[in-house]
Amino acid sequence: MTELISLLPEEKVKTEGQANHLLGNNGEMTVFPTAEEEIIQVLKFADQNDKKVSIIGGGTKRGFGGLSDYSDIQLSMAHYSGITEHTPGDMTITVKAGTTFKELQDFLAKHQQKVSLDPAWPEYSTIGGIIASNESGPKRLGYGSARDSVIGLRIVYPDGRVIRSGGKVVKNVAGYDMNKLFIGSMGTLGVVTEITLKLRPIPKYESLILLSFPIELQEEMRLFVVKLLDSMMEPIALELLSPALSKRLANHNMYTLAISFEDFEPSVYYQEEFIKSIVPAGSLFSLLPQAEAELFWDAFYKTAPNGVTSKPRSITEASLKIGVKNMDVFQIVKECASMYKTTSIEAHGGIGHGLCQVILKGSSNDVMNAIERIQQAASRLGGYTIIKHLPYALRHKTEVWGEKPSCFFLIQGIKTAIDPRSILNYKRYLGGI
Repeated sequence: MTELISLLPEEKVKTEGQANHLLGNNGEMTVFPTAEEEIIQVLKFADQNDKKVSIIGGGTKRGFGGLSDYSDIQLSMAHYSGITEHTPGDMTITVKAGTTFKELQDFLAKHQQKVSLDPAWPEYSTIGGIIASNESGPKRLGYGSARDSVIGLRIVYPDGRVIRSGGKVVKNVAGYDMNKLFIGSMGTLGVVTEITLKLRPIPKYESLILLSFPIELQEEMRLFVVKLLDSMMEPIALELLSPALSKRLANHNMYTLAISFEDFEPSVYYQEEFIKSIVPAGSLFSLLPQAEAELFWDAFYKTAPNGVTSKPRSITEASLKIGVKNMDVFQIVKECASMYKTTSIEAHGGIGHGLCQVILKGSSNDVMNAIERIQQAASRLGGYTIIKHLPYALRHKTEVWGEKPSCFFLIQGIKTAIDPRSILNYKRYLGGI
């Protein structure tokens, strides 16, 4: 590896690895490029010398996938950050992949604009990591996913070639939408160096309604949700919280619906009044104005474990992502709540997009048993389960990505064509790719 060290300034290379890290995905050495040319040089070296490269941004997703404990080179994007280009009039921005989401939003707030995504741990999560994992939060109902925000990407292939996908304008017609090939690929096809995103104005006003239901009113809760979704109202989020999570965030040990509105004040007030008019008897209604709503979401985005704050401890932490049909979210959250007596488990799910998140804490055996039970529940509903955070040793005892889909041969073919030596993020993705 002496040749690689000579390619970069001494201060950009850390030769001490991180052996035995709880979450794995370590490197014999870590490099900290600040320019795209340095990333190209690292990948060319790895490709020519058959070295494995793992990519890390802020480190929040270190426990997400990965069946290979140690790579030859850990490529850190932490110092490859900053705004490349911002066009306020066109409502677009191009940003380097290592920029944290909070840094990006703070910059845009000066222009009354924002990226319409709501990832967990925004102060640590980099925009590159968010795009590579296709992360989204409860406000996906109104915002869409990362795939809906990305206009263009700049990518360095494993052999050092640089390509562009998409463009830098919103109305862009450029043949196949190659962006979607890389979004969610977990860095296995190339190193994303720049992302161009479309923006939206910061809403004039925001509020949050918390509607809590006793267990005996579960059917009324379901009927309320159907009535809301069938109306002309446009909530940005319609998230069902398990009693345990509701207890932590809202101090109500009941199933709770978090209903978020963002718009001009009169529009938000009108929608609040509509909710009040259809609230079932026996439910508990709370209205949080903007300042309180922001505090709620700030706490919400810090509930799941992440690779930065996770430390070796007596309990095991895990988080899952489950995808089911919209109304089946009730079944998943209910199943998780039923396991609370044996395992510390908090769950929430988006009614409107069907994505659920589950946080587990307990002994290794209890956590693994709970994961298996949740996987089976999702499978019965025709859904899927992805393990987003789990200690490295336990990832070998389950299928992190679930069963291989029928199209797996296509995914494998693309990986082979782009990265024939499996240089990038080896065994990090679906089917051990």
